[in-house]
Amino acid sequence: MLAAALRLRLATALTSFATRSFMKHLRRSLLLVLFVASAARVLAAELTVFAAASLSDALREIGSVYEKTSGNKIRFNFAASSLLARQIKEGAPADVFFSADELKMDDLSRAGLIADDTRRAFLSNQLVIVVHRENGPAIFSPEDLASRAIRRIALAEPNTVPAGIYASAYLEQRGLLKSVRGKILPSENVRACLAAVEAGNADVGFVYKTDALISKRVKIAFEVPAHEGPRISYPLAVLKDTRHADAARRFASYLASPDARGVFEKYGFGLMP
Repeated sequence: MLAAALRLRLATALTSFATRSFMKHLRRSLLLVLFVASAARVLAAELTVFAAASLSDALREIGSVYEKTSGNKIRFNFAASSLLARQIKEGAPADVFFSADELKMDDLSRAGLIADDTRRAFLSNQLVIVVHRENGPAIFSPEDLASRAIRRIALAEPNTVPAGIYASAYLEQRGLLKSVRGKILPSENVRACLAAVEAGNADVGFVYKTDALISKRVKIAFEVPAHEGPRISYPLAVLKDTRHADAARRFASYLASPDARGVFEKYGFGLMP
């Protein structure tokens, strides 16, 4: 009886010790997991990228992949480059700026707002004239825009928005701007211009080739030859006041990587060396 009692007490003591040891180990493991998770949250960055509206589809795809591989969160603000540049100058928090023209980037550079060593241009685009896919008018050349059959021409704001500036410069070059000026329907940005033609609110519209390719409701009626149209360049830069300088620079570098370039090319952008 005594031996049995001793064995029982010994077993109970061992079980108690094992339980305490296990709980202590479990607490340490949980604390380690919480520490690692907390450190990951600290190390992960949430980047805000201001980008031209015409880059929307390509950047969303690239950003989704980058988030999964980097652990960082990418938030996009898509709008006309002119509006984005103005927002940045007024103090809007941004980490990366991807413009649809060099002039807006030049403006921010003169204001000392970008890290000039991060600036690069590796994308190009092309202007096209689009009409509604089902009932759009026949356009064989830009001169057809001056005919009575064309009443409304959708154009991104020609005084400030890059796509509109490019289009109006091309019309001026062809000697057509004066004759079609009264038909121009200004739009907030190039995507709004595309939407106007899709909805039938404009007979034709000037958009980038990349915008025309993503729409199922319009078709390209005329493609401005690259050697005749304006040189369209998309510069990218990290903002000088970013709170996540290293993460912003890594993302900017990734956008120029072969993987990202492949996505841009898929959406119709031209690639510069």
